[in-house]
Amino acid sequence: MNDSLVIIPTYNERENAELIIRKVFSLPKLFDVLIIDDGSPDGTADVVRSLQHEFQGRLHLEERRGKLGLGTAYIHGFRWALRHGYGYIFEMDADFSHNPDDLIRLYEACAVEGHDMAIGSRYITGVNVVNWPMDRVLMSWFASAYVRFVTGMPIMDATAGFKCYSAAVLGTILENKIRFVGYAFQIEMKWLAFKYGFRIKEVPIIFTDRTRGASKMSKGIFKEALLGVVQMKVDSWFRRFPRRGETAAAAAPATTAATPARETR
Repeated sequence: MNDSLVIIPTYNERENAELIIRKVFSLPKLFDVLIIDDGSPDGTADVVRSLQHEFQGRLHLEERRGKLGLGTAYIHGFRWALRHGYGYIFEMDADFSHNPDDLIRLYEACAVEGHDMAIGSRYITGVNVVNWPMDRVLMSWFASAYVRFVTGMPIMDATAGFKCYSAAVLGTILENKIRFVGYAFQIEMKWLAFKYGFRIKEVPIIFTDRTRGASKMSKGIFKEALLGVVQMKVDSWFRRFPRRGETAAAAAPATTAATPARETR
């Protein structure tokens, strides 16, 4: 069985669905793909179904009724992946803002180098964003700076949505309730991995804004994320986070001190 699953949530991504699926399956490393479609009225799920015979056993589709939120889509996918025994589980957008070629680099950071989470980072080597207006670049960059300031979590791209998790990370995190379902979900997942002591590496990528379809981002989503950071920090004062090795779900050897820049522990 293949050890790697790429989870791609979709809502009205008919223009991108077939292209992104074929691109992932063209990579020299084998990845399976799970599409989580939230009842797209444009027929995105129909496009995926039409490809399942061609990619039998490798392309999977889970359909949900209505737009239920990015976080719940990923959690649905994470639980599906763990039930089916995948060792490495990826988050990726459908719109090519994340370059599928970088999946291999994220995989190697975990499977070869031994990290527990790899983040496709826009800001670890500067600002690597293409086709975003300056106000959105600044909003995103300052959001990550704000997260670092409030939480003390040394991750340069705290809002990144392109990631690889080991099954151990997800098994540990999903034992707890995930508070956020919107954009703050991305921050919360990194925060929990950090608090539980998993090894995290930021892998530099170039983020390119979508050229097909409509963006789902808004200033309201960023506002939710920024307020959520304070809630996460306050909640952490009243919770215990067993470090790796203290729970059955986190069975790998413990790690300790943080290192700056590319790798976080």
